[in-house]
Amino acid sequence: MYRRELAIAVEAARAAGKIVRTWYEGDFTVRQKATDSPVTEADLEANHCIRGIISDNFPDDGWLSEETRDSADRLSKARVWVVDPLDGTKEFINHIPEFCVCIALVDVGVPVLGVSYNPAREEMFTASRGGGATLNGAPAHVSAVSDLAAARFLASRSENARGEWDEFKSTLQVELTGSVAYKLALIAAGKGDATFSLTPKNEWDICAGTALITEAGGCITNRYGEPLRFNQRPDTLLPGIIASNANLYAPIVALLRPRGHM
Repeated sequence: MYRRELAIAVEAARAAGKIVRTWYEGDFTVRQKATDSPVTEADLEANHCIRGIISDNFPDDGWLSEETRDSADRLSKARVWVVDPLDGTKEFINHIPEFCVCIALVDVGVPVLGVSYNPAREEMFTASRGGGATLNGAPAHVSAVSDLAAARFLASRSENARGEWDEFKSTLQVELTGSVAYKLALIAAGKGDATFSLTPKNEWDICAGTALITEAGGCITNRYGEPLRFNQRPDTLLPGIIASNANLYAPIVALLRPRGHM
């Protein structure tokens, strides 16, 4: 069940989270890596911290992170750590406490452990293959809601601002929530019921959440209903996601398909 790997990932997430929280409570500089892609000192220092802890303990494993220049070397590795040191930088910048440190381990394309830590709310979500999911050490499970109209759909603020949720608001309960990784963690813990995104997502955005959702008894695929695989190609973009408890997945697919979204 990857006990040692999970313990090290939690250690790294807490250490990085301490860095993130310190910057969150103080002053920081924002710059743009690309259009609509901000980065702060918190992102970079947290990334350095996580990489140091992971590489010290697992020097032969591969590495993929939003804040590290990518290398094709990872594609030759069976085991690869997939990291977003601060998923939800926009929320972080705006002092909305809905961001998290994300660390996942992929073994032959499959996420075998995931850690998502929200240092602003002291929420530690963890999962390991065959070991289930936890929130702050207590077992975590997806919800049992089966009615689409009663389900809480966690939606991206930026996607909502672009109008991507407008066509669904008349039939779904849409709750604007922070980073995609945080949304997935909340769904794994039964604090939300479902989400979907028709916008491509990077592997580091959803890898830890994929492990969490799976081990918590939920369903997660790409937007076309295909299984998610990681570290399979140089391009890190995946074509959107559908994530929910087990009861809602088929109704969501039935909702999206007639609208031409699948």
